[in-house]
Amino acid sequence: MKRYFDSELETFRSDLLRMGEVAVRQVRDALQALVTGDVKLAERVIAADDELDDLEKAIDTEAIRYMNLRAPVATELRLVIVGMKASHDLERVGDEATNIAKRAIRLAGEPPLKPYVDIPRMATISIEMLRAALDCFIHADSAKAIEVVKRDLEVDAINRQLYRELSSYMVEQPGTITRALELMFISKGLERIADHATNIAEETVFLSDAQDIRHEQSLKKSGLTS
Repeated sequence: MKRYFDSELETFRSDLLRMGEVAVRQVRDALQALVTGDVKLAERVIAADDELDDLEKAIDTEAIRYMNLRAPVATELRLVIVGMKASHDLERVGDEATNIAKRAIRLAGEPPLKPYVDIPRMATISIEMLRAALDCFIHADSAKAIEVVKRDLEVDAINRQLYRELSSYMVEQPGTITRALELMFISKGLERIADHATNIAEETVFLSDAQDIRHEQSLKKSGLTS
């Protein structure tokens, strides 16, 4: 682990941290644009998506160069590969933020279908998960990473609740269908962002403990009773 954090790979590490910061900012700004109806802010979120794309490519290039020029031991090799996977998840987070921003533009000027409570709550949890997952990755903290994985069900539950509520709106008030569908897609986007944070956390457990916990639903369910 020590060699990974030497000066030779500092750029790789810095770019990954920067990518995480940009992804979090994108999600936060997209939600602010939705809640406030700020079209210009939503447009800035959309325009900034290229920054995440460029960082992902840079991280892949740095990782491949390191593997080609060095002879990394198994632990170091796992870390570089997990870092590449994390950058892919962060790029997808940016894509989801962009989609939310586009829907925020379409909803701007429309009367809110309902007070924005559940969606901002989902965003808050997803951002917290994302920040925690990145921190766990940098510090190879598998115990905290497992706690991130458990939180995924919180977002899933809110998404299902909101879906049921919005479905009722569409049945009872057909004039709300367009707005309700936009909110459903936004809710699903936030649920996917939480999934990407979960992916990073799961990979961190693999990195730290060489244990593959992907698809272990019992682990997530344990978070509901803990």
